[in-house]
Amino acid sequence: MNIRLWAQLLPPIMLCLCAVTNAAAQDAPPAPRVQAVVDSAVAETRKQFPKLQADQIAVTLVDLHDAENPARGSYRGSEQIYPASVIKLFYLAATHRWIADGKLTSTPELDRALRDMIVHSYNEATHYVVDLLTETTSGPELPEAEIKEWFEKRNAVNRYFASLGYTGVVANKKPWCEGPYGRETQAMKLFETRRNALTTDATARLMTEIVTRKCVSSQRSCLMQDLLRRDPFSKDKDADNQSKFTGSVLPPGAKLWSKAGWTSQTRHDCAYVELPDGRKFVLVTFTVDHASERGIIHAVARKVVEELK
Repeated sequence: MNIRLWAQLLPPIMLCLCAVTNAAAQDAPPAPRVQAVVDSAVAETRKQFPKLQADQIAVTLVDLHDAENPARGSYRGSEQIYPASVIKLFYLAATHRWIADGKLTSTPELDRALRDMIVHSYNEATHYVVDLLTETTSGPELPEAEIKEWFEKRNAVNRYFASLGYTGVVANKKPWCEGPYGRETQAMKLFETRRNALTTDATARLMTEIVTRKCVSSQRSCLMQDLLRRDPFSKDKDADNQSKFTGSVLPPGAKLWSKAGWTSQTRHDCAYVELPDGRKFVLVTFTVDHASERGIIHAVARKVVEELK
């Protein structure tokens, strides 16, 4: 084969091989040791919170003691759940892929939006990012042919993650506090699915790829992880204040990177933790219909820290 042609083909080939490898890892059978920790954490949490039904929680744990061979366990890890602001992690990864491919240009304004989207969880910043990723905008309702074309563009992020072997990812909606209106509502009424959705398995896979430097590129993984850094002992009342999520149960000296999500019906956290004793893990916990009960996520994380060896 012509050397120049081979050089042109190599990046797509490597991307496909990486996608196959990572997808296989996501679908691999749970590691018994890690699965036992997940089962124990969920069982103990449901004892502490008797009103927590079996279908109101999902958990995925990835042990990164051996980063090249992560060990996974999960409880309802393949169930699609409305992700709230955790979806912003997927928009972050897609943006870096677009920039790496030359489909977007990194600018101070885009950098500001990414930071505000992840660090402060601002919905308005996310709207700007989604517009850039999908070449769509919000606005008045559209004629039938135009709304179909609009919605096809909105599925760009879904197609990207599907190409990598991700399952259960629906990332084509903007997060709202008030709204949506106009063509956003029009599309929700016309097309399935009506809301964003993630699984804890897919979310844990993405966080694992970021922290093991396998998401887009090593350099871009580092940039993403920098935005996810949290102080688990901070008292600042920002959007991802860790007293509400995983961080508050971590021991002194622990390090934390995370993206949380919280609505009137959901409370979620996607966390990567490095403990002082050298243990490293990704823990994703989604809860439904217990949004005001921050202790559920605390209980799961506490049990994981106690039992993961």
